[in-house]
Amino acid sequence: MAGRVKPIPVPVILAAVNGDEGALAAVVAHYQSYIRALATRPLKDDYGNTYLCVDEDMRLRLEAKLIYSIVTGFKVLPV
Repeated sequence: MAGRVKPIPVPVILAAVNGDEGALAAVVAHYQSYIRALATRPLKDDYGNTYLCVDEDMRLRLEAKLIYSIVTGFKVLPV
């Protein structure tokens, strides 16, 4: 199936919750395309043409919020 994304392995999630920098980077990398899509905004130039651009401030805010949520309040439910 095209477009199917592999889930993040549970040990990586648990390591990210415990503050492992490599695991946090892996989680952020996993969600990077989704975050970029959320931070995409239309931009008009002087001639009235509309372009889609990534709002870097919004992208950084979303990444920071993801990291903060993982480290502070993320609960892993038992399977």
